Amino acid sequence: MTSGFNQTDKCVSLQELVSRIPNGASLALGGSFLHRGPFSFVRELIRQDKQDLEIIKQSPGYDIDILCRTGNATRARAGIVAMEGNFGLAQNYRKAVEQQRLALEEHACASLTAGLRAAAFGIPFQPCAGIEGSELAQLNEWAKIPDPYGSGKDVWVIPAIQPDYAVIHANEVDSKGNVRVLGTYHWDRIMSRSAKSVLVVAERLVDDTVFTENPETTLIPYFMVEAFSIVKNGAWPGSCWPDYEIDYPAVEAYLNPDDTAFKTHMNEAPEAKEVA
Repeated sequence: MTSGFNQTDKCVSLQELVSRIPNGASLALGGSFLHRGPFSFVRELIRQDKQDLEIIKQSPGYDIDILCRTGNATRARAGIVAMEGNFGLAQNYRKAVEQQRLALEEHACASLTAGLRAAAFGIPFQPCAGIEGSELAQLNEWAKIPDPYGSGKDVWVIPAIQPDYAVIHANEVDSKGNVRVLGTYHWDRIMSRSAKSVLVVAERLVDDTVFTENPETTLIPYFMVEAFSIVKNGAWPGSCWPDYEIDYPAVEAYLNPDDTAFKTHMNEAPEAKEVA
């Protein structure tokens, strides 16, 4: 985990938070599909024109699609990618892969999680079941090793995956940087443990007592968090339960291929209005 940053001054603007990302960085993005993704952070990546980004996520959707649409993402390690049942496949992502503008290392959700766990545990690989019958192992040149405990079975092992940054959208953060997510946290916990550094966007800043009185609800402790920003409705047009649901009309408007419609979508985002 990255060290050396100021532990007492972690709250920064969204622009400052995103400015920490260098071109070529690998980013594990929290949330799942249209739910609680760090979408305000992703749009600011586009505004700052961060280039050659690698996206690591078990179930991306809007986030990877918009970064493929603008060309800021050139590499990905991902499992299932979709805009969910209402909208089907992520078309900009699909086109980027087909046109070889995005170099894809395709995973199952379980294999990507295994790679992240290996990095979190500080080991070179992690066993993973359920790969038999798929060509993923051959495509990615994953290895198989004998069970050292004598079952006679071979086990697929996934190499460690260590993102440069885990970027998490949360419901609450305190002044120290403790992070709380209400509801399911998807794969955010293992992302935060595997990455070299953690950046957080939260809906609101809460008093430290929220965490001291209920420490078991802390998803990411302060000492793992490099910096955070407060952006209300920052997961728009996705959901952030229980604060708000998916804005389906906004997602539908985003899917319009017209450039003018896309610019309108970017300008309607909460963080764009806040800056203006």
